[in-house]
Amino acid sequence: MKKTIMGMMIAVMLLGSVGSAMAINTQRGGLMGFIAGCCFGIRSGAAYNDGKDIHWREWVGLIPVVSFVFAIWNGVDGANGMQTKDYAAQYGSAFY
Repeated sequence: MKKTIMGMMIAVMLLGSVGSAMAINTQRGGLMGFIAGCCFGIRSGAAYNDGKDIHWREWVGLIPVVSFVFAIWNGVDGANGMQTKDYAAQYGSAFY
């Protein structure tokens, strides 16, 4: 019984979040904006709602073992001083 109630509460919270996200921006947002913010972080969610796409390096972060390698790669890029404008020049302005 407790698991059913807890599952229902989680479903209500998720559906409420999706509904409020759809009301903020009519062009973007909605379910994909919720997924981008929930799974990839606030920067990716906001960038998605601004019209940017989610980069393949962020999608790879959902794969359990491979995500560790890409997390280290992202950390090395951050330590080397990579900026958003560098990523935009390398991968295109559709992502950054």
